[in-house]
Amino acid sequence: MSVKRLLCVTSEGSAHARACHGDLPGWDVCMVDNLAAARKVLAQQHYGVGLLIDRCGDHDASELERFLRQHHHTRWIGVFDNARLEQPALRELIAAHMFDFHTAPVDTLRLQHSLGHAHGMATLAKSMPPHRGQAQARVGHIDGVSAAIVRLRAHLDKIAAVDAPVLISGESGAGKELAAQEIHLRSQRADGPFIAINCAAVAPALIHSELFGHERGAFTGASRDKQGLLEAASGGSIFLDEIGDLPLDLQASLLRFLQERTIYRVGGTRSIDVDARVIAATHVNLPRAVAEGRFREDLYYRLSVFPIRVPPLRERKEDLPLLTDLIFNKYADERSPQLKGVSREALQAMARYDWPGNVRELINRVRRAMVLAEHRLLTPEDLDLPSAGPICPVKEGLGTSRLSAERIAIGESLARTGNNVSQAARDLGVSRMTLYRLMAKHAIST
Repeated sequence: MSVKRLLCVTSEGSAHARACHGDLPGWDVCMVDNLAAARKVLAQQHYGVGLLIDRCGDHDASELERFLRQHHHTRWIGVFDNARLEQPALRELIAAHMFDFHTAPVDTLRLQHSLGHAHGMATLAKSMPPHRGQAQARVGHIDGVSAAIVRLRAHLDKIAAVDAPVLISGESGAGKELAAQEIHLRSQRADGPFIAINCAAVAPALIHSELFGHERGAFTGASRDKQGLLEAASGGSIFLDEIGDLPLDLQASLLRFLQERTIYRVGGTRSIDVDARVIAATHVNLPRAVAEGRFREDLYYRLSVFPIRVPPLRERKEDLPLLTDLIFNKYADERSPQLKGVSREALQAMARYDWPGNVRELINRVRRAMVLAEHRLLTPEDLDLPSAGPICPVKEGLGTSRLSAERIAIGESLARTGNNVSQAARDLGVSRMTLYRLMAKHAIST
């Protein structure tokens, strides 16, 4: 018989806990005394089933609700005294967040049945993408299984190893800053600072001082020396977002820095050596801006030693299930109590939508829907997306529509199964060899 793992949260020395611990054959029980200790355990490893023994109000109801929201992937079974169960707040909490509950003293046989049922449901719900996503959902990581993202990550690996300027292009919200962070984290400068500035968000009169710093008395209000962001990034990387909006006079100063690796503060007379890697990004067409005289040609070529493009979300729709799961996990403590996941209809509606705001729009729609949802699963209506796809325009043609649907279905199946080709083939109703041929046709890699 396989050993099942159980996290038991209880007050120290609880007689119920000792009884439960001794009467659960086949279970590997981890005992902790409080919610703080349980959080530490769950941060290190996943438990599909949890037993919460709360006698005489050991845990405050609001604190308990926060804990259960944060760890909603675990099936929780509660044990409570009769008096505690009379509290309306606790009754609502049990209905919204718990798999089952028992009244103390515990009927051990019934508890074993509840735990076995919870374990079975946890096993059925277990899938690779959520856990893989949680492990990878760190700052500076681009998640996805699509061919476009696999290619992008391969390029980032190579670029990170070379200490030269990088120019990242892509639509607003596609993840250009994430790409810049990944280059920094994979480079030899990973232990140094990563400093980001949006060139379009700083007033032209201030951006020179922000980037290069100023000396005391350089202008009205300059009461002390100030280090600029380029200096602050020395030993690391500086990310210049929306570089296309940099004023022309400042473009000349940036070009001088890239050539000589020195800067002059505003009002200063001495050069300062700065060792910072420049990673720039833009959503505008810089070659066109050069042709129109809005961007210096020499700076463009100096920046674009390694040009890369972050694909928009509409070109990587195979990643939608994984990205949605990551967002759901990240903002789980904000969701409505009854919400447990995302419906297939919602994923299909998301796959039909073109996402003009890219990943940023996806985050906003899912996060808003998680708060306002009134059902157990998110629906297309919760996401404010049409539940039925529009009629295909004649210019696209039936063949193109079929290929697009085929590619999306394969991508979704691979994402759900954690790139398990055999399982994905079974889900799609085709053989492994057929799925491999389809993946090659659509340039989908695992």
